Amino acid sequence: MRAWIRAFGRRRRLLAAALTALALACGLTVLRPGPGPTTAVLVAAKDLKPGPLRPGDLRAVRLPSSAVPDGALHTGAVGRILASPLRRGEPVTDVRLLGPGLLATLPPGTVATPVRIADPDAARLLVPGDSVGVLAAWDGGQAAQTVAERMPVITVPPSQSEAGALVVLAASPDQARMLAAAQAGGHLSVTINSRTQ
Repeated sequence: MRAWIRAFGRRRRLLAAALTALALACGLTVLRPGPGPTTAVLVAAKDLKPGPLRPGDLRAVRLPSSAVPDGALHTGAVGRILASPLRRGEPVTDVRLLGPGLLATLPPGTVATPVRIADPDAARLLVPGDSVGVLAAWDGGQAAQTVAERMPVITVPPSQSEAGALVVLAASPDQARMLAAAQAGGHLSVTINSRTQ
């Protein structure tokens, strides 16, 4: 009889400990906050190069609202022009697309200025964010002259033109006028500035 009482006492303590642990686990589950609000955004379905966005390039995912970057797009990106490469899973934001949002992070009054570089191989060395100088050379043996300096590259759109490669630069209105005049009668080339300049 005593052995039975001792065995029951041990089991009772074990049962009490198990019930206490279960009650604690249930309490923590109730107290744990639920998932926060989420927002649907468009992300790259695969690694993307600059150029027009096509069906299948993007997919919608839900992210915690606190993790959604400013300017993230929710709809309407297909057909727009991607200005810089995008990694798979990276949200699409307004500053990655050609249009007003692309200039949002640049100084007020900055304009996007397309220029055609005579050497397409030189243009392929450029990536968005590079800083370049623009030189113009005219027929007749005249030495090339610097037209503009320290201009940020916004994008290098894909181009099949035999007249050179298109590069979109961030320019002041005065620089844009000088570039247009130089482009009308000369051949443009670029120098690439050091990232520390």
